[in-house]
Amino acid sequence: MEGIEHRTVNVNGINMHIAEKGQGPVILFLHGFPELWYTWRHQIIALASQGYRAVAPDLRGFGDTDAPLSITSYTCFHVVGDLIALLDAVAPDQDKVFVVGHDWGARIAWFLCLFRPDRVKALVNISVVFEPRNPERKPLDCLRAIYGNDYYKCRFQEPGEIEAEFAQLGTATVLKEFLTLRNPGPLFLPKGKGFGHPPGAPIVLPSWLSEEDIDYYASKFEKTGFTGGVNYYRDLDLNWELTAPWTGAQIKVPAKFIAGDLDLSFNTVGTKDYIHKGGFKRDVPLLEEVIVLEDVGHFLPEEKPDEINKHIYDFFQKF
Repeated sequence: MEGIEHRTVNVNGINMHIAEKGQGPVILFLHGFPELWYTWRHQIIALASQGYRAVAPDLRGFGDTDAPLSITSYTCFHVVGDLIALLDAVAPDQDKVFVVGHDWGARIAWFLCLFRPDRVKALVNISVVFEPRNPERKPLDCLRAIYGNDYYKCRFQEPGEIEAEFAQLGTATVLKEFLTLRNPGPLFLPKGKGFGHPPGAPIVLPSWLSEEDIDYYASKFEKTGFTGGVNYYRDLDLNWELTAPWTGAQIKVPAKFIAGDLDLSFNTVGTKDYIHKGGFKRDVPLLEEVIVLEDVGHFLPEEKPDEINKHIYDFFQKF
């Protein structure tokens, strides 16, 4: 793809695949689920042409990066540790880098800024706000109380269960179901009912997502399966336990947040109040902008690449 280079970097004993292009200050792009470096293909090309060096890894468990077998190898500390080692390897001359995250990548980016603010110049996070640790209650208890056991994050918990259901649906179908989601309500995956559509029902792709795009994603998830990506969700409560020392800690990095108004993450219970009633700014005091794009779903970097590219460029130009 237009001069994007690929290589493998050894980080903490993990072989990590990265895509990169350009010269200049590094922008580290962090994908979510079910995504890959490929999620950032438009941003890599655009920002590289504007004087930046775009670096987009497949996170552990995804794509061409190693997938450790243990569920507990996918905590925020493991993943942030990978990223620090990656930066040491690919940008040893840059004390701080720019970071852009989406979905789980945004969550990891918040953790990166929480643990190592000395390594981040500025942050653009997409879809997922900072989630301050609630010392009173574990995340999964909260999710089950609000949404019940059919909520997708709860359905992901039992090892092997959702993987078996996804295998029945087929990798390409699962990816199409996720990537074409535009319902701002919570995602429920009742046992044995998939995404609620009749078996074999055609899924119409939007203009921004081609069959070739699905083929690329599917080729990688066919190889790795979904377990690595789902293991991030399986460590939600473990992350909560391990991050107890950071209860009440603020994110001390300049930040910009972008969401779509049809984004299921933006429409999660309590998120809009957190953004608009001061909680977000309290926890991220250097939050400079909150952008909500109209009639846009969860997968903003692919659905609205030109707007996202401009928002990233305009913000990072300040530093």
